[in-house]
Amino acid sequence: MKTTRSTDSRERVLLVGVGLKRTPRLPGQEAGAPERESLIELAELARSAGADVAGSVFQVREAIDATTVVGRGKLAEIKIEADLHKAPLVVFDRNLTPTQQRNIEREIECRVIDRTQLILDIFARHARSREGQLQVELAQLNYMLPRLAGQRTELSRLGGGIGTRGPGEQKLETDRRRIRDRAGKIARSIETLRKQRGLRRESRRAVPLGMIALVGYTNAGKSTLFNAICRADVLVSSKMFATLDPTVRAVRLPSGRRALFSDTVGFIRDLPPGLMTAFKATLEEVQEAALILHVTDVSNPSHAEQDAGVEKILNDLGVADRPRLRVFNKIDRLAPAEIEALGATGAAGGAEMVSALTGAGLEQLRVQIDELLPRDPTVHLRFRLPLADGRALALVHGLGHVLSSEVEGSEMVLEADLPESLARRLRLVPADPPADD
Repeated sequence: MKTTRSTDSRERVLLVGVGLKRTPRLPGQEAGAPERESLIELAELARSAGADVAGSVFQVREAIDATTVVGRGKLAEIKIEADLHKAPLVVFDRNLTPTQQRNIEREIECRVIDRTQLILDIFARHARSREGQLQVELAQLNYMLPRLAGQRTELSRLGGGIGTRGPGEQKLETDRRRIRDRAGKIARSIETLRKQRGLRRESRRAVPLGMIALVGYTNAGKSTLFNAICRADVLVSSKMFATLDPTVRAVRLPSGRRALFSDTVGFIRDLPPGLMTAFKATLEEVQEAALILHVTDVSNPSHAEQDAGVEKILNDLGVADRPRLRVFNKIDRLAPAEIEALGATGAAGGAEMVSALTGAGLEQLRVQIDELLPRDPTVHLRFRLPLADGRALALVHGLGHVLSSEVEGSEMVLEADLPESLARRLRLVPADPPADD
């Protein structure tokens, strides 16, 4: 009899969630409801990391057990479930201390990771730029450093007694020193790249284009919307954190002026501060934005809680007072009655309803962006520019409205309506008015 071998090499994982009876929840929700939703999100994260979710275990407790999170009795159940589902990896939907992680692994005899480690793995898969890869590695090293003590038990436990003395702690300290040295080197490299990015940003500021940053919960459809508005080809994926590296494109708005659109990393609830620090590249684009587009997957039943998480991160970034436009995306997934009901609340809140996939509502969204983006005052000038100054001529034609132009010797005389900041930057010399016939 011929046997068929599966070609699916994905690692099987068992998920563990813990709810607390005293966690704030909506009226009518049962205890642990917010944590159950978070466990569903963890399953999506695991699949984005390439795992095969074999099953899950959930527990509602009065308080977290300080040593094992769930208690030794529940650990015995988790061990049985992991053996039953042939899952060598157990993922906890919370951040574990190094001691908790070691205690749990000792009890269930399986490899254990927490939510942060899973997100770091996804970041490592999706980072494409050199800076993004360095940021991921730095976050991983900082996460690993306090957890080294339990990684080599055969060495670190060597201690008192005849025949038991050895290089265990020396090896541990060597590893710690190597990690600290590597982390320091990466931090210096990131700082160099950050300064280079700052210089590029300064050069962009010299050209009077407003920056518009797309923000939102991960998998809200930001990249699809970015591609639809900018006619770009940014990676679009249903996997979480598919976009990590900042992407900027120039777009001409309905009024004729141009603006820069930036696609950013998706936010997620309980994002560890270390990860926010690691991904300053995309977050700095949000801080530099003149207008923020908050994109919401309105088809997700939990979009209100997701939006609250995004608002918290925006507050942490210090951009709560920045001009903002709410965008309710994925209306193609809603029934007509739901769209009609949403229209009343959405219009009251100033939100635009769109489908980045079908293009519904995008024209109105562009008009609204044009109205909300701060304007650069326009001035009417007649001026001269050297024909050899191709960059200045390109800026005038690209950002202004040229009414007339003529060549006089080695110069071009133009009459145009220009952004005031561009006129100041080019230090335009007024030309003599045309002589009367």
